[in-house]
Amino acid sequence: MAADDVDVIVEQWRRERAGMRPEPMAVFGRIYRLARLVGDRQERVYAGWGIGRGEFDVLAALRRSGEPYTLAPKALAAALMLTSGGMTGRLDRLERAGLVRRAPDPADRRALRVSLTDEGRRVVEESAEAGLAVQRRILDALPPDDQERLGDLLRTLLAAAEADQPGRA
Repeated sequence: MAADDVDVIVEQWRRERAGMRPEPMAVFGRIYRLARLVGDRQERVYAGWGIGRGEFDVLAALRRSGEPYTLAPKALAAALMLTSGGMTGRLDRLERAGLVRRAPDPADRRALRVSLTDEGRRVVEESAEAGLAVQRRILDALPPDDQERLGDLLRTLLAAAEADQPGRA
């Protein structure tokens, strides 16, 4: 297999720092570059529906929640790891676009519920399919068994990274 830009970087470190073991750069450098390239492509796809990745994430969280496609803003913020201020900005944009609506919670009028509109449901379903097509085109470079194995390996690495967070025992 031909060397890529990450191989060049790793080899430069080996040359400049003989005692350094830069092998992790080969893995995480590729993960980072792949995530950025695919994310940028998906961002361009979502723009066709007038949304960005952040707005897509909100719409997708609502759609995945099942009927009636309604969640509390706090539940949305927690699911997307956002501050309440970050969530408010996204909800404002989505509400202005007619993709979500905020209404008082019938069980607690002091609280709000966020719901997908019919247009929001259409946008998220169509844009999700288009975003998946981008991912499939790239992932199809691997045979199905390798795709599954890669998913398993990345799950293991993600669990290790999550367990290695500061403040965790």
